Amino acid sequence: MFEVGVKIAVSLTQISIVMGVVLLTVMFLTLAERKVIGWMQDRMGPMEVGPYGILQPIADGLKLFFKEDIIPSGANKYLFTLAPIIALVAALVGFAVIPFGPNMRVDVFGVQVQPFVISDINIGILYILAFTSIGAYGIILGGWASNSKYSLLGGLRAAAQLISYELNVGLAIVGVLLLAGSLSLVKITEDQCCWIWNWFWLAVPRGGGVPIPQILAFVVFVISAVAETNRLPFDLPEAESELVAGFFTEYSGMRFAFFFLAEYANMILVSCIAAALFLGGWNAPAPFLQFHGSLEHLAWLSGIMWFAVKVYFFLFLFFWIRATLPRLRYDQLMRFGWKVMLPIALGNIVVTAIAAYFFPR
Repeated sequence: MFEVGVKIAVSLTQISIVMGVVLLTVMFLTLAERKVIGWMQDRMGPMEVGPYGILQPIADGLKLFFKEDIIPSGANKYLFTLAPIIALVAALVGFAVIPFGPNMRVDVFGVQVQPFVISDINIGILYILAFTSIGAYGIILGGWASNSKYSLLGGLRAAAQLISYELNVGLAIVGVLLLAGSLSLVKITEDQCCWIWNWFWLAVPRGGGVPIPQILAFVVFVISAVAETNRLPFDLPEAESELVAGFFTEYSGMRFAFFFLAEYANMILVSCIAAALFLGGWNAPAPFLQFHGSLEHLAWLSGIMWFAVKVYFFLFLFFWIRATLPRLRYDQLMRFGWKVMLPIALGNIVVTAIAAYFFPR
């Protein structure tokens, strides 16, 4: 009974820390995105609230917290309230299987725990795909329950976009699963030790052999992940020039904040997945770039640092794409997903399967 209590306490502590870090990162990203895009467009970005505008996220949060929460007269009140909660919860629960650092075990009152992963399950990838799919229901319900034609069109677009690009995300991951032989993100990350060419985007076997690079799968995953998170140039469900604000046109106050948090939490989640699947997760590009010698006891800290660097690289990529590319037309979005991305992802699976059969790792 004591061991069960310790495990529950440790799990709750891990969940609290991860959720706190994710929400703080979301707060930082709202400022970083406006600053980065401002610099790319030769302007300053937020500058009024605090020194150089660094307190702008706090001001935005307070504004949303105190803003009047309006429910349209013809809306389905229950689903209107439930939709943003579904979107946010589905975005946050995916972090339960993300390995944020080395797969080490620590003794806590006689109980062995893994401090850097909340739950190491052997179907981690399927778990994430299942819950990220549920997040789209929040968007669809929000669009339908608002009783607004703009919101409804945004929800319908989100549903079609999910079907098109969720498929490509899953197929892009299959090549990595064939090479790793596991659905556990911890096992997949461990297989990419210890040099940069062992990471699955290059996929050179550690013991020597024929490389089976997943660079095409990596590109398909990144593009599809941008589409999954409804970011430019794939932000058709919330296209301001056509649909006012898309599926959350009628939302305000904290309900709007939940949708806002869900979008940024999804960006962080797909960045964590990309780092773990294709760029080695917590593994450094070379062994000498990790703490060793007298600092070997801090190797876990260097692992967390490398994981954070890779995640922030992908988050910067989101900003860069937004500042660079214009929004696609809806027919271009569908054509690109079904006629370009899908054949590439399927071809990569066929080539990887044949190569893995004749040249096993």
